[in-house]
Amino acid sequence: MHTSSSLGISTMKPCRILFSFKSSSMFGTTSLPKAKYRRIGRFSKLEPSGRKIIGSVQVVGDLNKRCFSCSNLHRLYKGNSGRNRCLIANVASDFRNQSTSAEPRVKQKSFERIYIQGGFKVKPLVIESIETDLVKDEKKVSEVEELSGLKGSRVEREVSKIEKEAWNLLRDSVVNYCGRPVGTVAANDPSDTQPLNYDQVFVRDFVPSALAFLLNGEEEIVKNFLLHTLQLQSWEKTVDCYSPGQGLMPASFKVRSQPLDGSDGAFEEVLDPDFGESAIGRVAPVDSGLWWIILLRAYGKITGDYTLQERIDVQTGIRLILNLCLTNGFDMFPTLLVGDGSCMIDRRMGIHGHPLEIQALFYSALRCSREMLIVNDSTKNLVAALNNRLSALSFHIREYFWVDKNKLNEIYRYRTEEYSTDAVNKFNIYPEQIPGWLVDWIPEEGGYLIGNLQPAHMDFRFFTLGNLWSIVSSLGTPQQNEGILNLIEAKWDDLVANMPLKICFPAMEHEEWRVITGSDPKNTPWSYHNGGSWPTLLWQFTLACMKMGRPELARKAIAVAEKKLSADGWPEYYDMRSASLIGKQSRLFQTWTIAGFLTSKLLLENPEKASLLFWEEDYELLQGCVCVLGKANGNKCSRDRHRQHRKPNNLNH
Repeated sequence: MHTSSSLGISTMKPCRILFSFKSSSMFGTTSLPKAKYRRIGRFSKLEPSGRKIIGSVQVVGDLNKRCFSCSNLHRLYKGNSGRNRCLIANVASDFRNQSTSAEPRVKQKSFERIYIQGGFKVKPLVIESIETDLVKDEKKVSEVEELSGLKGSRVEREVSKIEKEAWNLLRDSVVNYCGRPVGTVAANDPSDTQPLNYDQVFVRDFVPSALAFLLNGEEEIVKNFLLHTLQLQSWEKTVDCYSPGQGLMPASFKVRSQPLDGSDGAFEEVLDPDFGESAIGRVAPVDSGLWWIILLRAYGKITGDYTLQERIDVQTGIRLILNLCLTNGFDMFPTLLVGDGSCMIDRRMGIHGHPLEIQALFYSALRCSREMLIVNDSTKNLVAALNNRLSALSFHIREYFWVDKNKLNEIYRYRTEEYSTDAVNKFNIYPEQIPGWLVDWIPEEGGYLIGNLQPAHMDFRFFTLGNLWSIVSSLGTPQQNEGILNLIEAKWDDLVANMPLKICFPAMEHEEWRVITGSDPKNTPWSYHNGGSWPTLLWQFTLACMKMGRPELARKAIAVAEKKLSADGWPEYYDMRSASLIGKQSRLFQTWTIAGFLTSKLLLENPEKASLLFWEEDYELLQGCVCVLGKANGNKCSRDRHRQHRKPNNLNH
């Protein structure tokens, strides 16, 4: 009989995460039956010092074997001054000490089943005191402020009035679970009477918040977020009697209070995740797991704490996500095949198939996993598959997604209906697909990666996030990466204008909008996902510019944003071709708008830390190219052709 248990302790509300296992996806077991809850009991203890400890214990399954996890412990006591002080145990931030004391069952070499030695008989918890009264001198508009972390090293830096406002708003958006910070809400607009799901913690939305905290020396909230979302990965996900594959990460979660079983007036906190079953269109969040892996690597790089990614449960979580992404199917291409609305663009926008955004994040997550996975007998096949996919994916994107003046002329002269392994027009693209706006829009010195590629279809729209992450991850060649920034600079009035940056360009209009979006009233031309401008993309643009040694371009964009964001109430997005109006349905005080601005500032101030977040060209992957292009006609792989064009990066600014 398999086991899991949790301990949740609080001075106000007992707390827990509700788990329902279809199988033990957290630890890879396939024989674990669905768990039922059984309350063992609540307790209240009065110590000789007068401190009172209250809480509850929950155990699922066989009591002889226990998998231990807990969130936090509060001790409440009165000091000499009569003022209540809160003493919080290091439990959520000490998960490693709890979970990695586990060992496999007898005769098991892998970590398929894990149990904690000694169950609840663990060493006493180390208690730390946290003062809640912070004193700040706000007499000056610009001053040296001690930005004390939620937990972590203290960073002293000079901040402007708008930065101070942004930090206050970001901290106000923090969500606590059992007394510990676990994320930030999507938006914290006090005037919003119908928040819908904007009061939830979204995985993709939290990434810029996490980076802002990490760059400011505050790691606890990020560590808690990574661990709690990892636990949610084990939930049973079902929509209309069908369950997606193991490893799927939630799009978001919400902390809810619910009545405690068998208790009058007592409540407990629970995490309520959404895996897409409540989303518009019921689309699974493909990008959530990819962002989680990217953030996990960033946590280790910035903090220097690699023990988190080495934990058994975290290693298993990485493996589950990779297994889900690398599963063989009917597709002939190394790109991930996904449905419409499965990423930041979460409404119908004609991106189903192989959207660039997903491919760039997929490539980034594969490179992260390559660094973090512990290679042993149980992972060596996965690592080999990962390396092969990286090689094939980078070749595919560089060779077939890239468009510049020369490539456009080549497509214009394509022969069609070629039936041959040596075909030039491998996807049977008809030249008539080239849109009229593109010929005069694309600059002489520059280019970009198109939005999507499928048989007989090229989506020539420029999607900003996918192109920026292609730069950050080195999915594109160094020459292509430089060309993307050249295009953004040349087309500044189209892609930046009054607010960086357009999510895609151009917008779909008229009949095209009606057919592809289904007449979506939120995605009208030059609004929301259909050509709207999203300030949160600023931090990704900044990171891409710093990688390519062009921080002045990022500063220019930040200066544009800084003029309006605070005055406009930190909107989610802007409308119109010139981004001159606040989005018609835009939430104000959007957290990733605030965090994106702060992260951009921090990246520019910390170029050495920024360099930890991007990847250089991987020549080992180039040497291991698995493609057979050109064996018959003598052509070389495109990755080899661009190796000599690589330029040294310059982060001086």
